Amino acid sequence: MDLVARRLREARMRSGLSQERLGIEAGIDEMSASARMNQYERGKHVPDLGTLSRIAAVLNLPVSYFYSVEDNEAELVQRYHRMPEKAKKMVRELAGELAGAS
Repeated sequence: MDLVARRLREARMRSGLSQERLGIEAGIDEMSASARMNQYERGKHVPDLGTLSRIAAVLNLPVSYFYSVEDNEAELVQRYHRMPEKAKKMVRELAGELAGAS
């Protein structure tokens, strides 16, 4: 399965949204929302960046999450995205310290 398709399906399932509901909330026409989301999740079609950005916003994820090759990286990207700014600053500082230690 295509990486974007797999991540999209996993994220949607975690959110508890149906394909149709996610599509509608992301601005896809009501009449085709379910079918289009199904095609995206099967990897038959890949959403363009604008569509994927709207889907990501509904799921409260950054677009980069869908392109993270490694699962650990995807998890970090997801967690970082949902942190308050103060926590993000701390993570960046810690990452800088750890990178300098190698």
